[in-house]
Amino acid sequence: MDFENRLQKAIDRGQKTRQSKQQSQADQAATEEELKALHSAARLELSDHIEDCLKKLVDHFPGFEYTTIADKQGWGANIRRDDIEMNRGEAERYFSQIQMIIRPFTSSHLVDLNAKATIRNKELYARNHFQRLSELDLESFKELIDLWILEAAEKYAANS
Repeated sequence: MDFENRLQKAIDRGQKTRQSKQQSQADQAATEEELKALHSAARLELSDHIEDCLKKLVDHFPGFEYTTIADKQGWGANIRRDDIEMNRGEAERYFSQIQMIIRPFTSSHLVDLNAKATIRNKELYARNHFQRLSELDLESFKELIDLWILEAAEKYAANS
């Protein structure tokens, strides 16, 4: 084989390598967009579930203020209330709050739930739970949200 033929084959191999890299980058970009779309859909479903559960809790305990959260921290909801009790002429203030947020999409490809609960000035929990988007199970996420809200509701009912 003469040099000219070998040169042409080397050029052809280089072009195929370049095309393969471009295709791989395009596939990776598509996958990243698919993961963002999956995260967005999961975030919507979970934040709606959080909102529904916390609104039901507010219905059972009047006095809580409900707030939807949609900011750089994430999407979810917050309920809070301040109670004042008079004891021997002195006012005691009690703060209660439950907050649940689904954090924004990151390069780690996780759905991340951040939850905090304080009942009458005492922190009940500050928790995180996450799942990889590739292994996402929305039903188990919803069950966990339910469990954490029920835990806070029971503690509030016991202490109010």
